[in-house]
Amino acid sequence: MQSTPRAVPTFDEYIERVSEAVTAGTGRVYGTYWNRVREVWGSRRLNEPTPLEIRQLAERMKDQIVVRRNSRGGRTAAEHLISSLRCLYSYAEADGLITEFNNPAKRVPKPRRLASTRRALSERQLASINEVAASTGNDPELDALILRLHIETACRRGGGLALRRADLDTEQCMVQLHEKGETVRWQPISPTLATELEQHWGDRAGGNPTDPLCRYRNGRPITSRRHDHLWQRLGRFLPWVATQQVSTHWLRHTTLTWVERSFGYAVARAFAGHNGRSDAGTTSTYVRADVYEVAQALVALTGESHPLLSTAAGATSNSRGRACLATAWRPDR
Repeated sequence: MQSTPRAVPTFDEYIERVSEAVTAGTGRVYGTYWNRVREVWGSRRLNEPTPLEIRQLAERMKDQIVVRRNSRGGRTAAEHLISSLRCLYSYAEADGLITEFNNPAKRVPKPRRLASTRRALSERQLASINEVAASTGNDPELDALILRLHIETACRRGGGLALRRADLDTEQCMVQLHEKGETVRWQPISPTLATELEQHWGDRAGGNPTDPLCRYRNGRPITSRRHDHLWQRLGRFLPWVATQQVSTHWLRHTTLTWVERSFGYAVARAFAGHNGRSDAGTTSTYVRADVYEVAQALVALTGESHPLLSTAAGATSNSRGRACLATAWRPDR
């Protein structure tokens, strides 16, 4: 007997199912685009749109975006739309609803990605940012802590927001970072930062250690809006910050550029938490750095010794690194 063909669901039906299967991060990125697909094709079945229709929808997305100072002509919106449909159709393939040959999203190329406008900040620029953050606003202590965390660890914004008290090892001076792609890694931090994070938790929370660590004075955990408000304020005091659209991710660029120039590609790669081979091929397997080399780079960056290293190794310092962080931390405030 022949099996009865499975009915192909509509976009409204299938997006609802897939939304429950993806990670929270994927849902945040693709949710907006899936909602747009539902508005246009909600009642259509997955096997109905053609590659041409997907390309046309991507072009409409480009034309309808809100133009901002850092806009790139809608290329990112078109790329995310196509990526969101590829994600959706990959689940449909796995469920046997369509075949790989009949997957229309695979036959629509993404727009060529332009080079990032982000770059490493100079010592003077970084010092200015730290100085303004630590002397203005309604919670300069919190803002200085946020900047120091991102400068020392080069973590992404999501990694800082996801940090919990349970992720802080004050004895070994390390934090466990949870970042995109569900990656997890232990990252060395300076004794100063470890102490200040522990004190921050004790002063503002002190509850369940699996709750977010960074908090407002009223005990509520910070969200991405704190980062947005911080950079908006910095832009008012430092016009170049607003003009160039500097953000938290620029701190990651700054630290990783310094680490690569000072300690080489392998250490920078480990410092960044990059594990895949897409950017370096198989060679990356043989030039992988370990956490001790990352700690050595941190010692040079902060000028502080680290428990993971011996006294001799911990004595290494770097004046440029100390200058970068000199105004990021003010124990006397």
